[in-house]
Amino acid sequence: MEENDIGRHIVDAAVAIHRGLGPGLLESVYEAVLSRELEGRGLQVARQVPIAIAYQGMRFDEGFRADLVVDGRVIIELKSVSEITRAHKKQLLTYMRLGGFRLGFLLNFGVALMRDGIFRVVDGLSEPPGP
Repeated sequence: MEENDIGRHIVDAAVAIHRGLGPGLLESVYEAVLSRELEGRGLQVARQVPIAIAYQGMRFDEGFRADLVVDGRVIIELKSVSEITRAHKKQLLTYMRLGGFRLGFLLNFGVALMRDGIFRVVDGLSEPPGP
């Protein structure tokens, strides 16, 4: 499955979960439920994945932990806050570059409408064809 196909499953699952549970729960709740939902769709999901980084010739085995990695190809950063800042988006892009991911999602379950909490970030991946 290609990244864009995985992305469609992620967005669909996030919307369904938000409708079912509502906004404002802890990020860990959404992480657990989203993981199970995606696994139910036949995707492999890893939670709290340590990502190694290299800096000036040094390797750090646990530079950061990705909330979710789907099929080893798409990274998801989860939030449950009233507002996403530019810093949150830049953080995801940095995680993507350090981990070698071409597609990432910043999902904010703290908003009233999930469509307002979905941010798709691309780094070196072609956009899917339009309708």
